[in-house]
Amino acid sequence: MAVYEKNAANTTMPARCQWCSEDPLYIAYHDNEWGVPVYDDRKLFEFLILEGAQAGLSWITILRKRENYRKAFDGFDWEKIAAYSDDKIMGLLQNPGIIRNRLKIAATIQNAKSFANIVNQYGNFSGFIWKYVQGVPIQNTWQNIGEVPAQSKESELMSKELKKWGFRFVGPTICYAYMQAVGMVNDHTTDCLRYKGIRALSQKD
Repeated sequence: MAVYEKNAANTTMPARCQWCSEDPLYIAYHDNEWGVPVYDDRKLFEFLILEGAQAGLSWITILRKRENYRKAFDGFDWEKIAAYSDDKIMGLLQNPGIIRNRLKIAATIQNAKSFANIVNQYGNFSGFIWKYVQGVPIQNTWQNIGEVPAQSKESELMSKELKKWGFRFVGPTICYAYMQAVGMVNDHTTDCLRYKGIRALSQKD
C-alpha cells in the first residue's frame, strides 16, 4: 500500500525518500534515475565523475551543474578527456559552469585514463564494476533514512581496487553513493513511491 504525505496545498502526494527535497530537479532525479540499474559505460563514467565532483558539496549543487559538465567534458567521452591538453585544463579552471577545483579536474582526467585502461583490459567497464554485486542489484529494506549506511563492504572493496587502478576521489563513501546512483543497490526506503518499481528492475524478481 502506498504511503502518502501532505503537501503545502493540503493535498496528498506519494511519499519519497526523506533526502529528496521539493526542488523539481531533485524530484526528477529521484523519480527517474536514482537506483535505476545502469550498464552503459558512458553513463557509468558520468556518474563516477559527478560523484567525485560532489565531494564536500551537496548533490543538488552537482545536479544544477550537470549539463555544464556534459558540455565542458565532451559528453563524458573518457578517451577525449584522457587526452586533454594543458590549454584545455586551463579553460576548465576558468569555467564558471563547473566546480573549478584543480584537484577535482585533475582527478577527472586521471580517472578517464584509468577508466580507459579498464575498458581496454576487460572490454567494458560495466562488467568490471558490477562484479561487486555479482551483477545483480542488492535489495535493501530500509524503513527510514537513518538506517541507510554511508558505505558497505562492497564499496570498501570497490574503493581499494579503483585506487589500485589509479582512480582518485573514490573513497568508500563516494563509492557507496555511486552504487546507489547507478542502481547497484536499492536504497529507496520501503515507504518511497519508487521502492517497488526499482525492486522490480532487479534480475532477482
